[in-house]
Amino acid sequence: HLHRDLDWQAPVDWIGGSPFLVAEEGVGMLAALAYPMDLPGVAWIRLFAVVDHVSYESLWDQLWSEARGYLSAKSGCIVAANPLASWMLELLDHSGFTHSNDVIILKWASGMRMPEPQPGVRIRTMRMDDIPEVHQVDSLSFQPLWQNSALSLELAYQQAAVATVVEDDSGIVGYQISTTSHMGGHIARLAVSPSKQGRNIGYAMVYDVLRQFERRMVFRVTVNTQRDNIVSQNL
Repeated sequence: HLHRDLDWQAPVDWIGGSPFLVAEEGVGMLAALAYPMDLPGVAWIRLFAVVDHVSYESLWDQLWSEARGYLSAKSGCIVAANPLASWMLELLDHSGFTHSNDVIILKWASGMRMPEPQPGVRIRTMRMDDIPEVHQVDSLSFQPLWQNSALSLELAYQQAAVATVVEDDSGIVGYQISTTSHMGGHIARLAVSPSKQGRNIGYAMVYDVLRQFERRMVFRVTVNTQRDNIVSQNL
C-alpha cells in the first residue's frame, strides 16, 4: 500500500529535515510515514508506505499515534492529506480527518479556440533571483493551507519546463510555473497578487504558456484547482 502526495521533493529528500517515521521489525522496515511542515503550522501527509502481507491499518495506527504526539506540542497545527485511494481515505476518516475540499483536474487540448489577451501585460522568463518576490505574491494569493514556502518555489522553478512572471512598475505581480511529463504539460502553480486581479494578467500568462507548449510540440495541458476556487475555474 502506497500513498504519495505529489511534491517537489522525493521522499528520501525529506529524511532528516522533516518529521519522518518508520516502523521496523527485527532488521526489516515495515512502514514509513512522512508529514513535512513546509510552512509553520501546516503539515501535509506526503508519504505513507507499507510492505505487503502486513496490516496497513495497525501500522497506520501506530505511526499516526506517534505523529499526533509530535504535532500536539505545536499549537494550532493543521494536518492535511490528499488521498487518491479509497483505503487511504478510510484510514483518514477513521483517524478523525474531515473532508474539506476536492481537487479537480481541467484539461486543454491544442486547437481549442483562445482569444488573444489584451495588450499591455509584460511577461518575461522567471529567474532564480525572482523567488523572493514570487514568494510574496504566492503568500498573498493563497490561503495558508495552499501556500508554498520559498524553498518549495525554488525547487519548483528548478524543475519547471516553463516559468514566467508578470511585472509592472511596482515589481512582480504574477507568476506561473509549469512542468512536462510523458502525459503532456501541466500548469503546476499560478498566482496573481490580489490587488492586481481582474486586469487580464492571469489570462495573459495562461495564453502565453499554452503557446510556448505548442511551440515545444506539447499539445495537451492540465491544471489542478480546488472545487470551491471559482475564480481559478473561470480563468
